[in-house]
Amino acid sequence: MTETTVGIGGAAESTDMVLNIGPQHPSTHGVLRLRLVLDGERIQSAEPVIGYMHRGAEKLFEARDYRQIIMLANRHDWLSAFSNELGVVLAVERMLGMEVPERAVWTRTLLAELNRILNHLMFLGSYPLELGGITPIFYAFREREDLQHVMEEISGGRMHYMFNRVGGLKEDLPAGWLGRARQAVAEVRSRMDVYDDLVLGNEIFRGRTRDVGVLTRETVHGYGVSGPIARASGVNFDLRRDEPYLAYPELQDVLKVVTRQEGDCLARFECLLEQSHNSLALADACLDRLDELPAGPINQRLPKVLKAPEGHTYAWTENPLGLNGYYLVSKGEKTPYRLKLRSASFNNIQALTELLPGTLVADMVAILGSLFFVVGDIDK
Repeated sequence: MTETTVGIGGAAESTDMVLNIGPQHPSTHGVLRLRLVLDGERIQSAEPVIGYMHRGAEKLFEARDYRQIIMLANRHDWLSAFSNELGVVLAVERMLGMEVPERAVWTRTLLAELNRILNHLMFLGSYPLELGGITPIFYAFREREDLQHVMEEISGGRMHYMFNRVGGLKEDLPAGWLGRARQAVAEVRSRMDVYDDLVLGNEIFRGRTRDVGVLTRETVHGYGVSGPIARASGVNFDLRRDEPYLAYPELQDVLKVVTRQEGDCLARFECLLEQSHNSLALADACLDRLDELPAGPINQRLPKVLKAPEGHTYAWTENPLGLNGYYLVSKGEKTPYRLKLRSASFNNIQALTELLPGTLVADMVAILGSLFFVVGDIDK
């Protein structure tokens, strides 16, 4: 009897491979790095590595006065600049106990919703692109240009509007602007069926996103996920309804909080799309109200040197990507003693550590893109 020992080598053994996605990679929405541990084609663990775009904005806030920090604040989520500015001025106005003119309140609400649509259109176009569908991004930029024109007309900026001021807005709206804004909203609405038919009606898109990257309600609450991503998992929370600010208390009949129960990539895209439809309706309601309001001031007169009284406050808003909050501490000086930023993407992206393990590498980009984040909003 002869025994023969055959060495099969290491190829038959299960070995882990560490794969770095990024920090420069077209699927990462900016300078984000994902450190994945793979077993074959399946992800064992995922670690988002952040900080490549960190500007130290929160420290810079302390060396700028209350007019200058608006410029710093609107850049962390470069797709939501107006909404970022809004949180800062609301916090300072709350510290001052300042009432803002009614025309400024309604105009701010209108511009916040237009900014929300601009943000969502970018992801409605770029997400199919990441899955191999190039056509929707061209439609998305066509619609974005219609809205960009009216935003640029009032502010002079295409991305960083710098139109908010403590006490109101920079200046009054140009003559005839409300009519041009109404026309832009109507044109965008008339073409939104492209995303319903071209994207949601595409069987390949649905096959790549349905039941992929399911985010549970428990994970949403555990990681502080917010915005359309949380609502796609059945978390029915929206500050515009639950803690209304600006003119939202008077828009409750128009406002619709869009939710889904599935929590997968498809549900997140559907929430984003349906929320865009609702923002167009909210913009029309604001335009109707602004047409009815009499002429009046758009801002409050401020002293040459603006100082917030000693104290602290927290102001949060329902930004396009989720909850955005500013914790302001003042020592009675012209600069904040501390201004802490709670950005939506910072919390949302942490859910990747729960979403990616157990999934295939082929589904990684679909899951990553469905979180609709901006890397500057993570790194601040």
